[in-house]
Amino acid sequence: MPKHILHVVTNVAHYSDPAHPTGLWMSELTHAWEVFEARGFSLLETTASPNQIDAADVDAIYFTGGHAVMYDFTDGEGLQRITRELFDDGKVVSAVCRGYCGLLNTTLSNGEYLVAGRKMTGFSWREEKLARVDRLVPYNAEQLAVDRGARYEKAILPFVSNVVVDGRLVTGQNPGSAKATAEAVAAVLS
Repeated sequence: MPKHILHVVTNVAHYSDPAHPTGLWMSELTHAWEVFEARGFSLLETTASPNQIDAADVDAIYFTGGHAVMYDFTDGEGLQRITRELFDDGKVVSAVCRGYCGLLNTTLSNGEYLVAGRKMTGFSWREEKLARVDRLVPYNAEQLAVDRGARYEKAILPFVSNVVVDGRLVTGQNPGSAKATAEAVAAVLS
């Protein structure tokens, strides 16, 4: 049976100020898609909302990034449900870049944050400053991860590929990490 991976993408088109457009960082989707497809994993071919997804039909979840995810991933109850059910069921949870915002408020069935006590990475506050969007983003995701008890790690140099694997939790730091993150997910699934 082929493995099924759920790719999660944003549905937001701008920062808090509509004069500043943002959205999905396309390479974080396409680079991972190419890796998964080459290994014969099945991916949804149509877009579905979280309430249409049965976690029992999925082997892994992969949160893509882009600044827009900071608005719809963090408190998405449907996404949290799917992520919790997958992780509680021993399946793979993954994110690249700002996609880790989808993990920050997710709690497991025992009430603890999914990221608590686990090694992880994601787009760093230093990278936000260097990208000159630190004044546009709604919060400091790196600090929020630490506040939730994550053992947050980042590469010494900004914008270089960096992937952190902690059991079934796979995270990549930035857009340049998308392919390596997908390869790590594939390795965990295999």
